[in-house]
Amino acid sequence: MKYHVIHIETSFPEEWQKDLFEQQLFDLGVDTIDGDMYYIPSEALEAQRSAIRSLISGTEGASLLSVEACPDENWNAAWEAEHPMQELPLGVRIVPHCAFGAGHHETTSMMIDALIHANAQLSHFQLVLDHGTGTGVLAIFAKRLGAGYVLAIDIDEKSVENAKENAALNGVEIEVRAGSTPPEGETFDLMMANIHRNILLDNMTAYARGLTPGGELWLSGFYEEDCPALIAAARAQGLRLIGTHAQGDWRMLRFNK
Repeated sequence: MKYHVIHIETSFPEEWQKDLFEQQLFDLGVDTIDGDMYYIPSEALEAQRSAIRSLISGTEGASLLSVEACPDENWNAAWEAEHPMQELPLGVRIVPHCAFGAGHHETTSMMIDALIHANAQLSHFQLVLDHGTGTGVLAIFAKRLGAGYVLAIDIDEKSVENAKENAALNGVEIEVRAGSTPPEGETFDLMMANIHRNILLDNMTAYARGLTPGGELWLSGFYEEDCPALIAAARAQGLRLIGTHAQGDWRMLRFNK
């Protein structure tokens, strides 16, 4: 996948203002932030170029410096040099390459904590889906903690390869596929998705359809203000809220069917 890097200078009085601005950029297709560099798949940039420029120009405290193509080799080398292997609980090791989810971001950390606390229950989750797997970290933890079959999917080809490498590094057997939505015709006892709010909303019907009776859906990757819309969408699909978790401004929701 080809990427562009958008250089944006920001100076917000409050941290929440920067978080809100970056969430709006995520909604427009940006998928990685490194300082003042915002990385976006080139196809997404072409589709959202006007909206991104309008957002930046209309946001006090944000200034567009440049937009440049990012050759694959430069992108990979720069990312890997600045993001070494991550050591996580239970001896899990993650090399992040170009994928989100090395384990220390609040959204990923909440999901890992939930998996660890559900340790005894995971043996009953024989079929597990990690939607938007990134580095594969959640799928790897699920398998390490006793889940049966674990399927990890991601839309980005580099993330698929990264997840496969990390699974091999940790000595666990998971299936990793390329895909943008939960697979039709397959059901799961536990479905996890640590993605942006809009993607979660778009896939709520597929999540509900893919859960076994009594199965659980765990969602993260959003803020407190996003919870009402997600809860309403889940309830409309017959899902029941059974738990909420918080780290800083980030939230995680748990539902069952």
